[in-house]
Amino acid sequence: MITSTHNQQVKHVMQLNKKPRLRKEEGVFVVEGFKMVKEAPKDRIVKAYVSASALADPSGRTLLADLPFEEVEDQVFTQMSDTQTPQGVLAVIRRREPDLEQILKQPDPFLLLIENLQDPGNLGTMIRTAEGAGVTGILISRESVDLYNPKTIRSTMGSIYRVPVHITDSLTGLVPLLHQRGIRTYAAHLRGTKSYTEADYRTGTAFLIGNEGNGLTEELADAADQYIRIPMEGQVESLNAAMAAGILMYEVKRQRTGINL
Repeated sequence: MITSTHNQQVKHVMQLNKKPRLRKEEGVFVVEGFKMVKEAPKDRIVKAYVSASALADPSGRTLLADLPFEEVEDQVFTQMSDTQTPQGVLAVIRRREPDLEQILKQPDPFLLLIENLQDPGNLGTMIRTAEGAGVTGILISRESVDLYNPKTIRSTMGSIYRVPVHITDSLTGLVPLLHQRGIRTYAAHLRGTKSYTEADYRTGTAFLIGNEGNGLTEELADAADQYIRIPMEGQVESLNAAMAAGILMYEVKRQRTGINL
């Protein structure tokens, strides 16, 4: 059992939680909680850590039966954890990022392009919603919040393992390629004159979602085929970025499935 916060493995996990550069250099990220560890692809789990009290629970022992893990004293585990109320289990996971071609080769791609998003909770929520709505891939600008930020990972609730996410240096540079593949691009924009429900999303579709405070850059917005808007009542000018993205994504699902949601 690991009984000290001075243990090198403990220090390493704590540094992985805090330092995006270290996560990138090692090609890993940290997940916490029974659900996140249970849903992780087994071939991507580098190592798991479990608190003494969690290991005493039958469900904890079952979860870790086939995994390499270290038992950690409860107080030490609390220091390793990035949450206020840790469940007692975490794991280091290998990153697996698809290349662009893997995403674009899907029939009638359904994409989300995320530019300069800064809130990890928003990004995680978008990824989780994307899985539910049937998005086939997400392209995210490198200037956005770190995809592997612990809060982002928690907010995905496991969708990080299943939704293909590609990080790119230039979303604007990718738009012409999308157009060549027959994918229409829609900028969620305050200057949109057409309601989001009026467009046809049954073939290749990509939504462009911008920064929480500033929206899309003019360069990326102008590259889109069409501006669209979500109608507002009262004095509200815009919605939370994740909420707006969710509304748009589920309109695609409604049109493609023929089901009124």
